[in-house]
Amino acid sequence: MRPPSREKESTGGPRDASTGASPAEGRNETHLERCDRNLVELLQEVRVVQTGVQVLFAFLLMAPLTPGFADLGALQRLEYFVTLTLAGAAALLLIAPTAYHRVLFRLGDKDYLVTVANRLTIAGLAAVALSMVGAFVFVTDILFGQLAATVAGAATGATTFILWAALPLARRRALAGAGPARRDAPTGPDARGPSESSALSATSTPYAG
Repeated sequence: MRPPSREKESTGGPRDASTGASPAEGRNETHLERCDRNLVELLQEVRVVQTGVQVLFAFLLMAPLTPGFADLGALQRLEYFVTLTLAGAAALLLIAPTAYHRVLFRLGDKDYLVTVANRLTIAGLAAVALSMVGAFVFVTDILFGQLAATVAGAATGATTFILWAALPLARRRALAGAGPARRDAPTGPDARGPSESSALSATSTPYAG
């Protein structure tokens, strides 16, 4: 009798009765293993973002202690407070996945944990983007005036939206339209067939005469 094969896992489809795995995109792992990997990757990404948020938040907290802060106008104080609030919200949202993980530790609820942590991280990234725009507006307004602050805020917001949202979402739509077969297809040298690879190797072999 043939031993049951361990198929690659995907988000859906039939599962192997012996391993609990389902057909996957390029990986041999069970559903629980996938949840563990996704959670580890997500928490690592959160650590990267948290460093920038903590630096920004610390800078904003120190601003009222500087001698020139008392000379700020009403609009500049409003810009500061909105930016401080957004930075604080970003810090809270990005720390929340760690708190969830500690509270739900060893309760076997990794699937729910990954889903909630992903949503909290996306919301935290949105708050980070807005707080960065606010910081540029606030500092530029103090240095060069409101017109320059408006230009700086628009440029920062547009750049952040393109790099953090528009391009990733465009790639996501392209992959969704390509279908599973196209997403699973190898790219680069592995995408060539045996005959094509042999021909390429023959043509790239240096002349030894």
